[in-house]
Amino acid sequence: MHASDYNPLMSAVQADPYPYYATLRENAPVYFNEQLGWYIVSRYEDVVAITKNPAVFSSARAIVRPEQLDAAERVAPTAVRSFRRGVLISEDPPTHTKTRNLVTRAFTPKRIAEMEPRIRQLARELISQLPRSGEFDLIKDLAEPLPMIVIAEMLGVEPERRHEFKLWSDDAIATSYALAKGAELSGIEGSAREMADYMARALEARRQQPREDLIQALLDNGVREGLLSVDDAVAFCRLLLVAGNETTTNLLGNGMRALLSHPDQLERLTREPSLIPNAVEEMLRYDSAAQALFRKTTQEVEVSGTRIPAGASVLLLFGSANRDPRKFQDPDRFDVTRNVVGQVAFGHGIHFCLGAPLARLEAKVALEELLTPDRKLSLAPGQHLEQVPHFALRGLKSLRLRTEPAPGAHASA
Repeated sequence: MHASDYNPLMSAVQADPYPYYATLRENAPVYFNEQLGWYIVSRYEDVVAITKNPAVFSSARAIVRPEQLDAAERVAPTAVRSFRRGVLISEDPPTHTKTRNLVTRAFTPKRIAEMEPRIRQLARELISQLPRSGEFDLIKDLAEPLPMIVIAEMLGVEPERRHEFKLWSDDAIATSYALAKGAELSGIEGSAREMADYMARALEARRQQPREDLIQALLDNGVREGLLSVDDAVAFCRLLLVAGNETTTNLLGNGMRALLSHPDQLERLTREPSLIPNAVEEMLRYDSAAQALFRKTTQEVEVSGTRIPAGASVLLLFGSANRDPRKFQDPDRFDVTRNVVGQVAFGHGIHFCLGAPLARLEAKVALEELLTPDRKLSLAPGQHLEQVPHFALRGLKSLRLRTEPAPGAHASA
């Protein structure tokens, strides 16, 4: 395999990027893909250093050229304008600092810890609907609905709108992938418009009748203080919706796939549930839900001996950094007892994922409720594991599990 074989838009790479990452790290730690016009950085040390240097490596949108965006906006104006706006995730200091502070209080470790009883109640309700014996889809039956309900409740979304929110979230993610590939966006435009209209109406409703939720917080702390326009607030809600459910869904899906592919680790975790928080960190490291993020250089800079010009698009491979043997010994081995300090699945630096405490808690609770001694789980045979198509996010469309009572277990009355 050669470094030139790596293209993050190829389905073969998305199916299993890790052999490609190993080649890049050893042979081309900063690889320029001429077809895409991207500089691709794969080593742990370089990825972390770049995230610590926002003055040189800006978070401004760098995924597609301005003329491509202009052409796409003529077809899908709402979807592209939302993408262009890019609140928080594509901002630099000092704007980023002010914007992030708007919702930081909602995601403090203390506030998130207080949500554990509700998250556990939801997890138990969802798991209680799984068969005692037979097959179920972990993604559709647990990994998708749990974080979706949690973030919808935090935003203050009506329960009957959750299904629409999932569709809107999926289409929001598809927007960046379609732009990167130069694909048609017209099918996404209707969804983007529906979501923008809903969020604008929700903000207006809270002007009339305040509530205790995240949308109200954006109105009070952002729009009324002049830090956000209404369109900015709508884009912020869009970001919270996507980040609030997609990360946990993919963490649970990727993590359970890894765990069930390593029966010794599954047995250890079931026997010692106190290891679950560390196992979540290893799941994040081993098969990161967020594989990559973009930066744009503000000046010419050298990384690992390669000169990168000003204005260049730089793709940081967090998924590769988490498998770098310079940082993690025997990195392709899945080990729930590993020392995972330093894993970068949630990013690093000022853009470290705001919702990381929530994703960790949701995954911990879901695993504690699912991995019980009275339940035997395995991967259902004969299934084709299909990835959600994306160059920067990694997750499964479906993961069918087989469940049966463990030997000697008794069904509860």
